Amino acid sequence: MLIRVLFLMALAALVAGCGSDEAAGLEGFETSTITVGSSEIVVAVADTPDKRSQGLMGVTDLGGLDGMLFVFQVDSDAGFWMKNTLIPLDIAFFAVEGTFVDSLTMAPCTEDPCPTYRPSGSYRYALEAPAGDLAFVTSTARLELGD
Repeated sequence: MLIRVLFLMALAALVAGCGSDEAAGLEGFETSTITVGSSEIVVAVADTPDKRSQGLMGVTDLGGLDGMLFVFQVDSDAGFWMKNTLIPLDIAFFAVEGTFVDSLTMAPCTEDPCPTYRPSGSYRYALEAPAGDLAFVTSTARLELGD
């Protein structure tokens, strides 16, 4: 009977550990709550060259996150690509003061050559989310960084 109880306790602990909100493939990314317009969203933050290069490659489920925020130290006009990114994404670009620059929808790409998606102007922040989830972002939207 004692062995059965210990087994059930161990099984319950194992199952509880499997319900994590952390998305597989995003270990090591800090998270933050940001505001876009009047919507608060929780994002993984890609603020180093390595994290920006990894982005959402290989991720199929964001867990409890709404998306990923790419943070650049200087203004950029570089494009994004979807190499080995498995889910369709929307991307919204914002200037250093948080004003909206542009938004695009990007399709997954698993084989070369992958297209590059470029905004219409320079930006400091890029916000990626599953396609359709950024429909609320308009030309008047502002990005405000949170915690």
